[in-house]
Amino acid sequence: MLKKSLTINGTKTILVTEAEDKLSDVLRKQLGLTGTKVGCGIGECGSCSVILNGKLVRSCITRMKKVEENSEIITIEGVGTKDRLHPLQIAWMVHGGAQCGYCTPGFIVSAKVLLDQNDNPTREEVREWFQKNRNLCRCTGYKPLVDSVMDAAKLMRGEIEVKDIWKKIPEGASLMGTEYIRPSALAKVTGTWDFGADLGLKLPSNTLHAKLVQADVSHANIISIDTSEAEQVPGVYAVLTYKDVKGTNRINGLAFPTNKGDGLDRPILNDKKVFQFGDALAIVLAENEKAAHTGVDKVKVELEVLPAYMNAPDAMAEDAIEIHPGTPNVYFENYIAKGKETAPIMESAPYVAEDSFYVQRQPHLPIEPDVGFAYVDDDGKLIIHSKSIAIHFHALMIAEGVGMKPEDVYIVQNNTGGTFGYKFSPTIEALLGVATLATGRPVYLEFNMFQQITYTGKRSPFWTTMKMAADKEGKLLAMESDWSVDHGPYSEFGDLLTQRGFQFGGAGYHIPNIRGNGRTVCTNHGWGSAFRGYGAPEIMFPSEVLIDELAEKVGMDPFEFRYKNIYREGDTTPTSCQPDVYCLEGLFEKARPVYEEAKKNAARKNEESKDKKYGVGITVNIYGCGLDGPDTSEAWAELTPKGVSVGNSWEDHGQGADIGTLTYAHETLKPLNLKPEQIDLVMNDMTKTPNSGPSGGSRQNLVTGNATTAACRNLLEAMKKEDGTYRTYEEMVEEGLELKYHGKWTAPCTDTPPEGGQGNPFAGYMYGVCVAEVEVDLNTGKTKVEKMTLASDVGTIINKLAVDGQMYGGLVQGIGLALSEDFDDLKKHTTLTRCGIPQIKDVPDVIQLMYTETKRPNNFYGASGAGEMPLAAPHAAIINAIYNACGVRVTHLPALPEKVLAGLKK
Repeated sequence: MLKKSLTINGTKTILVTEAEDKLSDVLRKQLGLTGTKVGCGIGECGSCSVILNGKLVRSCITRMKKVEENSEIITIEGVGTKDRLHPLQIAWMVHGGAQCGYCTPGFIVSAKVLLDQNDNPTREEVREWFQKNRNLCRCTGYKPLVDSVMDAAKLMRGEIEVKDIWKKIPEGASLMGTEYIRPSALAKVTGTWDFGADLGLKLPSNTLHAKLVQADVSHANIISIDTSEAEQVPGVYAVLTYKDVKGTNRINGLAFPTNKGDGLDRPILNDKKVFQFGDALAIVLAENEKAAHTGVDKVKVELEVLPAYMNAPDAMAEDAIEIHPGTPNVYFENYIAKGKETAPIMESAPYVAEDSFYVQRQPHLPIEPDVGFAYVDDDGKLIIHSKSIAIHFHALMIAEGVGMKPEDVYIVQNNTGGTFGYKFSPTIEALLGVATLATGRPVYLEFNMFQQITYTGKRSPFWTTMKMAADKEGKLLAMESDWSVDHGPYSEFGDLLTQRGFQFGGAGYHIPNIRGNGRTVCTNHGWGSAFRGYGAPEIMFPSEVLIDELAEKVGMDPFEFRYKNIYREGDTTPTSCQPDVYCLEGLFEKARPVYEEAKKNAARKNEESKDKKYGVGITVNIYGCGLDGPDTSEAWAELTPKGVSVGNSWEDHGQGADIGTLTYAHETLKPLNLKPEQIDLVMNDMTKTPNSGPSGGSRQNLVTGNATTAACRNLLEAMKKEDGTYRTYEEMVEEGLELKYHGKWTAPCTDTPPEGGQGNPFAGYMYGVCVAEVEVDLNTGKTKVEKMTLASDVGTIINKLAVDGQMYGGLVQGIGLALSEDFDDLKKHTTLTRCGIPQIKDVPDVIQLMYTETKRPNNFYGASGAGEMPLAAPHAAIINAIYNACGVRVTHLPALPEKVLAGLKK
């Protein structure tokens, strides 16, 4: 043991610790300074950054034996407080730098050290600093963070004042379309926004720590699980296996009726087989974390290893065994039939292009690993706190499995550090439920980054062949496609994802005749879950690259070829419905000058350079808003003595549900002349909030925005007097009138059936035109994205900061999808760095956003969604730009340097 005298945030403290304790654990667990976050745990994400004796250190890899006596430590809590903010914290709020907020304290602490050393850095020096000190962000695309540092430096130098950058909204003015700062921003920049692991340190003393015994192979029969030795470990309270599960031990995957399986293929604790690496075989529950880890190592598992089918082609092979006995590995099939038969058209068309494509198993890579806790309340209800972005869905999906009635399971979303869709599927919720019900005690479970990467869902790879035909004038005539979705071993939402193959293949263009076939394939690789764009990045990559190939055959510029074929009045989507608005022409005109200038710049650079080549690529980006068909949301509004409380389950994983809810409510309640701070937000707690549906498919801003508006309108109607004025709270109470009113909205849409795929699935769409400018090193094959431009139409912009943030973040995830990210090799792809997460220097500092705002007919204020569209096809724009630069067409992602180099050598 060590005794240390330290000065922490200006206060002298005496500590007793173990020599090998991590500084991050001491700060968080002994001192309660939870503003310092732990993400990767191995020093590669920077979320744990603190200042030690004036130097920036990563506290998760700093052992206490290395911390000298009388050291001075500054954490985010010592940088500034809500009453005395540091210029960096102010600038971070102003520029929307805190989206989910998990990486925010680490970045601000890091930037403080930079500005203490150099209060007048260039943008490139800021980028170099964050690169050198390994600060990672998955939400923002980095540009707003550099903007924040630059303005903070100006504040520190006295060149500007806070009033110059803090955009105040005049009293009584609308918040719509403004850069009003999201309500959670202040807590995020000061480190007081408690995430799941922070709340875990505030649980009752009888809380059990859970750790998982997990499979280290991808496919096997389970022979035996021996827990006897683990049960003898001091501090271990219980070791649970499938035998201890009180329910069916299955998660309900909500399978389509035409699914060949029953959707009950995912065990909570595996009983008969291992289906993928990391499957949970047992839960060790202990009085402390150390004992739980020790217990895990003592559980003995005997397996009969089976052939592992790690991709769709292998699992579809004739000699492949059924991964789930009794259910074929190809368990869902669909097809699209629009217009005439395409085969004769392909035979007679003057121009035809055909190619095969692969979009990889992209990992989500949030900086916050999965975390949660559960308990049984005094009424016997099971309460689960997690990162869920589908709280009502998940309660339904796990209830029978854990042995509870659905109405007795309640999920609460913790403040959540980014999910990007993986939490559309339940992860640890059922495990927590099983453990709590088996022991009668509160249970806490957190994943490390290895578990986060290897045992949460991934983007499902698509293996696609596609063919397109055009006439002599360059008008599209027909499209054929065939796509196989590698959904891993568990079927939940795999059928829904496969539907996206015909909804977005060729989207953006009027293609009168379409035929295509899709299928969902069970494999033994990482299970498939939602990822931003959900199906569009997988199927629009083929269609947007093939459009370029066809344009080349026709002899047209890719921009002009697209412009000739985009949706115009009367044109229909692949599912034969009219889009909600026709706005692509305007977006192309907005993007045209950027594209033309980019071509000139590339041509000039190519004349001057021998070892590097430069190119420009373009794509259409499209995504729909909704879950398909009559998507529904609910909300409520309640008059209070202080103002109005608004409740919904618009789950927030960084996209800005708080500012969305506030803006809709404030705009609707304008007759009451409420200030924003008089509107209290009650969100994402099933014990309090109604079913607003999940935060996926970019649906919430449109659907729950409408439900929230309806609730507020219903409240206003009840408050209204005959003379047109409104009752006060006191008058409502005196007259005995109800104070709380519900709102509900359902999309006027129809499902697209798996047979034929024709229908009107979405209440709204988001549109974009993306221009990518790249540099390709001919000696190494390495591609550098120099600039990204996105012209977008997402309808009425509800909050400009939030929408900008979604565009930046989506584009940068597209850079990763194009060039570096993958989860394929279970020995290699196990860290953020090895999975290819873009660091700040992998991302251009020049990202240009442009908007048109075409009001949408199905939203009360003309809005659509935002988050998914920017990731629909930027990766295809980058691939098209690589081809434009050097003549290498990469069709199997990611475009690693060795792939480009191999193409150059052909």
